[in-house]
Amino acid sequence: MTSDFYCDEALSGRTPVEIVMETDDVLAFHHTRPHWAIHIVVVPKAHIPSLTNLGGHSADLVYRLLDVVRQVAAQVERDHGACRVITNLGAYQDSKHLHFHVGSGEVRK
Repeated sequence: MTSDFYCDEALSGRTPVEIVMETDDVLAFHHTRPHWAIHIVVVPKAHIPSLTNLGGHSADLVYRLLDVVRQVAAQVERDHGACRVITNLGAYQDSKHLHFHVGSGEVRK
C-alpha cells in the first residue's frame, strides 16, 4: 500500500493546511514542509493517482485542476517575479495522488 498524504492528511483535515485557493474540485495550500521560500501544492479533491493515470476520472477534472494551478502560478509570478510549476511521475512521485508544486525563491535549508 502506498502513502497518500493528500487524501489521508490534507484533504481529510487530519493535518491542518494554510489554504491559498479552493474550489469544489481543487485545493491549493502552502506546503507543510516547503522546499522553496514560496511553496504551494495544488491537488484535486478526488483521488487521481497521477497525470498519466487518471484512475477513471474525467480529463475535465484535470482541466479544472490546471486552471487553479494557472491562477496560483500567475499570482506567485506577480508577487515574486518568477515561479516554477512541477509535477512528478513514477518513482519521483512520493505521494501517489496527482499534485502540482508551485514554487518561487531559493531552496530552504
